[in-house]
Amino acid sequence: MPKSTVRKKKVYTAPAELRPQGEAAAVRRRPSPVWVPALAVALVVIGIAWLVTYYLTQGFFDVDWLSTLADIRYWNLAIGFGFLVASLAVFSKWR
Repeated sequence: MPKSTVRKKKVYTAPAELRPQGEAAAVRRRPSPVWVPALAVALVVIGIAWLVTYYLTQGFFDVDWLSTLADIRYWNLAIGFGFLVASLAVFSKWR
């Protein structure tokens, strides 16, 4: 039985006005500075530490700054998760 012919599809190339031009493409591909992932990891650690501190010390210690944590009650969750969301925003800038 004869083999059927294979059709080759054309490779799509964008129009010239839509393609990035030399220098503009190089600017977008630069790696991010070292502080970007360091800041993101620091925000993750701070957020997790805040949440763990809140849960482990609820009313057990009578230290000034820990009693302040107990006074703001459920806002501690917002603060901890705020740090985590901020780290996601910084991670989105990392290349």
